[in-house]
Amino acid sequence: MRTWLLARVHPGTVAVLFVLTLSACVLVAGLPRAAQSSYDEALRRALGAAPAVQADLTVATQSAGRPEDLRERAQFDSRERLWREIVPAGLRPLTTGAGHMSAKTELTPVTGTSGGMYVNLGWLSDADRRVDWVQGRAPGAPTTTRYEGGTIPVFEVGIVEEALPEMGLRLGQTITLGENDYAAVKIVGAFRAKDPGDRSWSHDADVLHVIEQQPPGGKDHVKHITTLMSDAGLAALSGEGRNLTYRWVLPLDARAADALDVPALRAAVTEFERVVGLQTTGSPYRVETALPKLLGDFLAALSTAQTVMYLVLGGLLAVALGVIVLAVQLLADKLEHPLGLARARGGSLRQVAGTAMALAGLAVVPGALAGYALSYLVPGPVLPIVHAGPVVVVVVALAYAGARTALTHRAPLHERRDDVATARPSARRVTLEVLVVVLALAGAYLLRARGLSAAGGQDPFLLVVPVALTAAAALITLRCYPYPLRLLVRLAARGRAAVPFLGLTRASRARSGSLLPVLILLPALGVSVFAAVVSDGIATTQRTASWQQVGAPVRVTSESEIPAEAIERVRRLAGVDRVVLAQTGRVQVGYGAERAEAIAVDVAQWRGLLAGAPVGLPPLSDGALVSPELRGRGTIEIGWQSRVKLATRGVIGSVPGFWTQGKFMVVPIGVQVRPAVNTLLIQGDVALPELARLVPSAVVTSQESALRAIQDDPLTATVRWTLVIVTVALAAYALIAVILSLVIGAADRARAVSFLRTLGLSERQAQRLTVLEILPMILLTALVGLGLGLGLPAALGPGVDLSSYAGDLPVGDYSPGLLLPGALAAGLAGVAVLGAYAHTAISRRRSLGAVLRVGELP
Repeated sequence: MRTWLLARVHPGTVAVLFVLTLSACVLVAGLPRAAQSSYDEALRRALGAAPAVQADLTVATQSAGRPEDLRERAQFDSRERLWREIVPAGLRPLTTGAGHMSAKTELTPVTGTSGGMYVNLGWLSDADRRVDWVQGRAPGAPTTTRYEGGTIPVFEVGIVEEALPEMGLRLGQTITLGENDYAAVKIVGAFRAKDPGDRSWSHDADVLHVIEQQPPGGKDHVKHITTLMSDAGLAALSGEGRNLTYRWVLPLDARAADALDVPALRAAVTEFERVVGLQTTGSPYRVETALPKLLGDFLAALSTAQTVMYLVLGGLLAVALGVIVLAVQLLADKLEHPLGLARARGGSLRQVAGTAMALAGLAVVPGALAGYALSYLVPGPVLPIVHAGPVVVVVVALAYAGARTALTHRAPLHERRDDVATARPSARRVTLEVLVVVLALAGAYLLRARGLSAAGGQDPFLLVVPVALTAAAALITLRCYPYPLRLLVRLAARGRAAVPFLGLTRASRARSGSLLPVLILLPALGVSVFAAVVSDGIATTQRTASWQQVGAPVRVTSESEIPAEAIERVRRLAGVDRVVLAQTGRVQVGYGAERAEAIAVDVAQWRGLLAGAPVGLPPLSDGALVSPELRGRGTIEIGWQSRVKLATRGVIGSVPGFWTQGKFMVVPIGVQVRPAVNTLLIQGDVALPELARLVPSAVVTSQESALRAIQDDPLTATVRWTLVIVTVALAAYALIAVILSLVIGAADRARAVSFLRTLGLSERQAQRLTVLEILPMILLTALVGLGLGLGLPAALGPGVDLSSYAGDLPVGDYSPGLLLPGALAAGLAGVAVLGAYAHTAISRRRSLGAVLRVGELP
């Protein structure tokens, strides 16, 4: 038969099939590319945001004596070349940047201070690039001096400018270090960092800042600072008698990271650690890095994102294929009479099926190629699904066209009356369907009971359970659908009106092919509602997390006391409605070494700031609110500015904006004799830069900026946008499925209505008859689909951990409003009713004789 001629006869159906195929291929091939692109961006941002000391690869070793000392820069350079040579191939693209080397002593006490102050010796290979000398001069070569009858080295060193007053040091001062193997340092200069924000300073924070530490079991803090010496100082620096560590830093270039290579990167880091450990010349070499942990944390978040993506994209592909199959069925129905005639005139079954496949291919193949080409407009790597998705669409469409045509025309002029009698399902089929339902329910229960697999990666169980639940819901719907209709038919038979009886009878005796829309509408509505519910749950939890992080509309925090005049300027600032003063600090609990975090604040005013927010605090007028770790102690005595005894008035799991775990407490600000205010909680519409200008020493944050930071995360944004796109696409496919189901049965429906019109059926009665025929199945399927979508989040339970996309708070509140479910159900019902009225309007234009002759073979 002439395929082109058939295409010209049915251009509308071919065009619909082309558009559906194109849209399906664009979504199936484009969305995974966009998702993978966001995964890559999320990995790069995670590695770039992590401190360099965690992300970079650092090779370290300790010198145990003079044979292991490195006396000049050339020895450092030769080892750096060795480390770069043995870096595994998978890591080399990420470690191409210039690194730096260092030599530092640790825990070098100032002689005579009994461990109260430590001044360490340090050397940085790139100090000239990273610091500016603002006082004195750069260090020179070391000298020697006599001390306690012996000769000790004197190192010329520089020290960070802020350490001079904090450590009680001055330029020109000479300090003796050590408790037995002595050395001396002469402070000849003070420096500042050229770029304090340079990521490489995280490796050398002890050089840039004074570090205060509390020894285990000690009550007082001790101060540490690392000085800088020149290259010449290496000749006199030895690990004999000192804790001397050499380090080679290979910086990580996060821009070259690829999410698909994360498992290989983790393996490459392990291999690098193994090979470095073999390069020993005395003291062992080791690799210091938190890169495996960073990659592991990213994989945990990525696994959840991929699971959600697989669920919604798998549902989208299934629904898209179902709608395309519906369109192919519509095309096959239009070809039924021409192909039946060809078969009756001697055409082989292969020719007839080949003609149907060729005609479907005229629409499907160009549509798939166009969708495949358009998917390349979406930025992102080309994954296997990009190639496989369009192929699957084409194969399914052509296979269904050929198989359905072959089954329909396996015997010439074979008459079928599916609307009169239906075959009872066999016992084997009923048993299989019951088994599917039982396994789906058991799988959902086990998934909630055990949670995600501890093995990591994708949990196949999590991917199978939603599919099984959808299949079980579809089977139950198909099996139970006729029973309520039969009851309605019996009730309608008792009445005098014929239209309800006829409409419901035709609905209960629907052809088996008309049940295909159920298999499309059910997952379409289920997945779309699931996506919308999850998206709404993420959005709600994100807002809660932003309030939990900040604790007020605007928060101003400072390490030191905020001056009273600065507080008054903040109060008078335009847009500020209320300012709540607070003091935070670390307090002593009892008289021992136990410490706890504390905030002194007017709780009533703070609660006023949090009115309407998703977080809050219980009222407090006296006493203290304590964390769970401090519960059960009755009256607690703390040492802050003075000794205070406070009765426990309640237990709180977190303090919004401050602490979520550990030992902490909230006390009234009145317990302080003179509060040293270092925190301002502000309500109002105020510019953050202006607040930062008024309080230069403080850090200014807002709930809105915290919320934007959570929402702007690449993984979070991708998950939410994908859920939105899939929801819209599935809703559109559901509506298309309703329309196609109306069109598919239009010919038979028009013929039945025409027969009834000859018996006196009016046009209004015909419209009601059509609505009653199609509406029950659509409404029932819509209700089951909505119930499935609302129940999936609860059924999956702990299997889907979305806290990575909601500020690290667990997403557990899946309680959407009735707007979305009502809109979807009303939309489907409205399309069905409009389609019924449109069908009767179109049928009215045709004469009864023409309609009644449709389908009659010569």
